[in-house]
Amino acid sequence: MAINVRIYDRSARVAMSGRFDFQVHRDFKDAYAPLLDNAAVHEIEIEMSQLDYVDSSALGMLMLLNERANAANKTVSLLNTAGAVSKLLEVANFNQIFNIKHTSVFIPDSRNNAYIPAKRSSAFSCQQPRTTT
Repeated sequence: MAINVRIYDRSARVAMSGRFDFQVHRDFKDAYAPLLDNAAVHEIEIEMSQLDYVDSSALGMLMLLNERANAANKTVSLLNTAGAVSKLLEVANFNQIFNIKHTSVFIPDSRNNAYIPAKRSSAFSCQQPRTTT
């Protein structure tokens, strides 16, 4: 999994891609820990649009981040959840704990440390099926 952090005016965005599971717990903590100590950061946004998989340990990591952020008077928002990840967060009632936002979808561009727009594919077709007579 790749983790990129960007700091904006009063918020920081942690963008992740791939699998969010126990194997990345150290990388995830290393990504957000400095943000908790940064007085300029008031909100930590977790960009989730490029995640393929989230397990229960990832939910625990998000809960721990939320607790630590609350202790530091910061908020945590989950951005652009989709598909199975969105369903899992819904079943776990994370919408009652976190602010879940749907914004423009961006993916990290590691070549120049910036974000580029992501291309989303549609899983549904709006075309009517053809009938033959």
